[in-house]
Amino acid sequence: MSEIAVQDLTLNGCSSSAADASVGISRTTEEIQIPVPWGIVAGKWWGSRQKQPVLAFHGWQDNAGTFDRLCPLLPEHISILAIDLPGHGKSSHYPKGMHYYIFWDGISLIRRIVKYFGWSKITLMGHSLGGALSFMYAAAFPDQVEGFVCIDIAGPPARDHRKQAASLGDCIDKFLYYETLPESKMPCYSYDDAIDVVLAAYDGSVDLQSVEVLMQRGMAPAPAHSNKEGYHFSRDLRLKVALMGMLSLEQVIAHAERIKCKVLNIRAIPGLHFENQEYYPSVIEAMKKSSARLIYHEIPGTHHIHLVTPERISQQVSNFLLETNVS
Repeated sequence: MSEIAVQDLTLNGCSSSAADASVGISRTTEEIQIPVPWGIVAGKWWGSRQKQPVLAFHGWQDNAGTFDRLCPLLPEHISILAIDLPGHGKSSHYPKGMHYYIFWDGISLIRRIVKYFGWSKITLMGHSLGGALSFMYAAAFPDQVEGFVCIDIAGPPARDHRKQAASLGDCIDKFLYYETLPESKMPCYSYDDAIDVVLAAYDGSVDLQSVEVLMQRGMAPAPAHSNKEGYHFSRDLRLKVALMGMLSLEQVIAHAERIKCKVLNIRAIPGLHFENQEYYPSVIEAMKKSSARLIYHEIPGTHHIHLVTPERISQQVSNFLLETNVS
């Protein structure tokens, strides 16, 4: 059974700040590290360690802090493990010489985490890139996913392959430049300047308070041996050229048709702009045909709706997780 719902949550013409959503359940959190061949994958575990958590994944160049405002609004008995993807937040960067193929690497990463903890069936939640990874894992292992929540993405965004081919050489040169950039030339900022840089880069998708939440994991003091004072961004610069392994619309739909589990898709309006206008409705339609149940909501908000105005989606996410038998 599938369900399509379009919600108008305009709040009488008033914007609702993230501070309004800060009153939630007081929950314990614990920093964890998962060993991987290139170092560690860091994470933030919300709730009891005695319960299998929902695995949560952030967007491109964000980090696990992206869920810091949503998690306190979800049912207290549901544990959540928010992961810093490789090269993001507190997780290890890939070794030199390795590219990030973010829409493919994430499938292996989720599989590593599942095998590390010995789980047989999982529930996933993701924003943007993290939602695309949840989608891809559910397609790769359709009988081992109970359900997943996708926030402002349907699956990996479909890319015009002619544009991708035209930009390939430039991407390779940028990758080699970032790989060989000496630490002495790494940008270093005062705290306020770093926050301003990030706020401007997100171009209205986040507010000041949200940036400060993300940067708790997204920046670190400059190393003492660098002879610089201030902060640098902790993410791997090579992530800026991590979009070489993108999929065509046909590939995305082929994966969508393999998904069997329950799906909650929340699309923010206006949210993120996708260059292929057929992408979102086509992928949702494909999942409707194959998934056990698809719930689709359109809710007013920016691309980072879960971080800036989490109260607008917390009930939908809570209901879905409860209905998906998350213990």
